Amino acid sequence: MSPESPPVTPEWVKDAVFYQIFPDRFARSGRVRGLSLQPWGGPPQIHGYMGGDLWGVAEHLDHLQALGVSAIYFCPVFQSASNHRYHTHDYFRVDPMLGGDEALRHLLGEAHARGIRVVLDGVFNHASRGFFQFNDLLEQGPDSAYHDWFHVSGWPLHAYDGGGPAGYQAWWGNRALPKFNTDNPAVREFLWDVAEYWTRFGIDGWRLDVPNEIDDDEFWREFRRRVKAINPEAYIVGEIWGDAHRWLAGDQFDAVMNYHFTRPCLAFFGARTLDHPMNERSGTGRVEPMDAAAFARRMTEVTRLYHPDIVAAQLNLLGSHDTARYLTAVGGDATAYRLATVFQMTYLGAPCIYYGDEVGLHGGPDPDCRRAFPWHDEASWDRQTLDLTRTLTAARHASPALRRGTFQVTHARGDHLAYTREHAEGNAHVALNCAGDCARIPLTDVQPGTYRDVLSGRTLELGGNTEVEVPGRGAVVLVRA
Repeated sequence: MSPESPPVTPEWVKDAVFYQIFPDRFARSGRVRGLSLQPWGGPPQIHGYMGGDLWGVAEHLDHLQALGVSAIYFCPVFQSASNHRYHTHDYFRVDPMLGGDEALRHLLGEAHARGIRVVLDGVFNHASRGFFQFNDLLEQGPDSAYHDWFHVSGWPLHAYDGGGPAGYQAWWGNRALPKFNTDNPAVREFLWDVAEYWTRFGIDGWRLDVPNEIDDDEFWREFRRRVKAINPEAYIVGEIWGDAHRWLAGDQFDAVMNYHFTRPCLAFFGARTLDHPMNERSGTGRVEPMDAAAFARRMTEVTRLYHPDIVAAQLNLLGSHDTARYLTAVGGDATAYRLATVFQMTYLGAPCIYYGDEVGLHGGPDPDCRRAFPWHDEASWDRQTLDLTRTLTAARHASPALRRGTFQVTHARGDHLAYTREHAEGNAHVALNCAGDCARIPLTDVQPGTYRDVLSGRTLELGGNTEVEVPGRGAVVLVRA
């Protein structure tokens, strides 16, 4: 595909609801034995393990299915000496602490039987000190057969702090993460082989870790060609925090993690309670409050930022393993998270729930945002948020307008926002009230007929220019009855 061709993105993504899982903290099955583990639910640490595994994920697929999840995005699962597993040792082996290849194969079978797709994290810009080829370099020095796999600048190499200059390029100066030399044909083939191997294994796509750090469009074009040759519907989504036009011309990625979505949702729905010091330390950076008019302008810009087929495939997240959890970032205001979730589930693109957010899990910047899922403390769950999320995902799955309709803001003033999702099978209308008091919010050009508010269950006869009553810190989501 040439960059001039219209982009082709996987159809299933446009209808998907994603769920991001940090494997060490989601669920511990007890099947992986002989490990020294930290207490489940203890304060998250940079080092050490709580022992979540893929068997545990498989045991809780009913929870995800009931939540309306149709795709899982996993943080890395390959063998690594770190709880986050971005320090890859073996790209062709699922970490034995996660249950190994057998657990992934079982999980894929169970997930696919439920109509849930699985996307893995590809960390291809750097390896780790434990990666065999780099270990050989440390042992053999200039005589290593893998000398040209990395960016060596001088001898001897010092892979740990305190022993002199590293002597090689490391990711953001972290000596544990030697950067690949992707100009080397052998390295390129190795990484493409990894992508092909797991795509053939049965995964449904790749989330690419900071792919802009492989500053080579042809590398990613070939990556796409090889992955799509095996599975044309595989999803390729990049972690690009800024402008991504370069990678979204139809010849590299299908979409990116949409942090352009995240920041405005913090700024508007959390305007009154934003924890500025928290956000300054988090991946999102400082966020200034927005009113409805500013939010509407920004989200309209985001809607038009890329080709419509790209926008429809964007991964829309409220938080991730790299940011403070949304609930904590807005000072613990659960109403702000619920309002943001209503918007997330009724906006263009694929919504992505960060594990535990649906039950009100808190967490500050990394590593605190990586807390254990409280399976054994259901009394702590925010049932109102859980029920709302289930209601919204069900409505999204049932309504073509909420999944694929166009997005048009029809009212934005002060704390009040209304927009239409227009679709040939019938429009949907959403009104959000960020104020504390009940308000009547205008709707524009409503097709005459009977509408159901999916949040309250009430039905309304509406048409033309009208108003709907919206509770304080609440919303109305109207679909054709």
